[in-house]
Amino acid sequence: MTWLEAADGVGDVQPRIPRQSAQEQDCRRPDAAADAARLSDELAAVIAGARRRAVRDGDRQIDTAHLLHSLLERDPDVYAVFGDGPQIARLLGYLVQRTIGYGLRWQGAVEDSGAVPVVLDGEGLSPLAATAMEHTRRRAALRGDTQARGVDLLAAIVTDPQARAVEVLARAGIDANALRVRIDEPRDEYVGGDRRDDYVGGDSAR
Repeated sequence: MTWLEAADGVGDVQPRIPRQSAQEQDCRRPDAAADAARLSDELAAVIAGARRRAVRDGDRQIDTAHLLHSLLERDPDVYAVFGDGPQIARLLGYLVQRTIGYGLRWQGAVEDSGAVPVVLDGEGLSPLAATAMEHTRRRAALRGDTQARGVDLLAAIVTDPQARAVEVLARAGIDANALRVRIDEPRDEYVGGDRRDDYVGGDSAR
């Protein structure tokens, strides 16, 4: 029996990623701050997609690269932050090929910054991904929003230089610091505006 079959509920031989909804996870976290925003339905769908991708990839935890991939697939506002150009195509190529490329070395390893002892997350998230989810909800709350959005998660997963999402971005030629600046720009500057065909990395795609 494969790990994928076990994850789909066919037997209990292998550990599997828990299947609670993202909203359920948000409510059940004992350390969830009272002032943290809840996940929007769209962001909950992104996390569910990341969980399915982790299962398909044969990974035991959802890491920040899974979250980045799901965000790009499902959230047009996140995709718009990157704009069009060769770098976004290269980024998607790296993410799609993680099971046959350099990402193979991630299998069996825990995504962690190394700054604190590793504590495995009971909800199937890597330590860095779990921390990013907390930052996502707090970022939305600080903005005055009751719901955390995809751009909040994007900002959170590219904060730690040890995150796998940051490593993939670097391989695609995308600077995480420049990306964080772009995330905080007014939305009308990168959605439907003249800068829509730029890409993050320092040079224009034109």
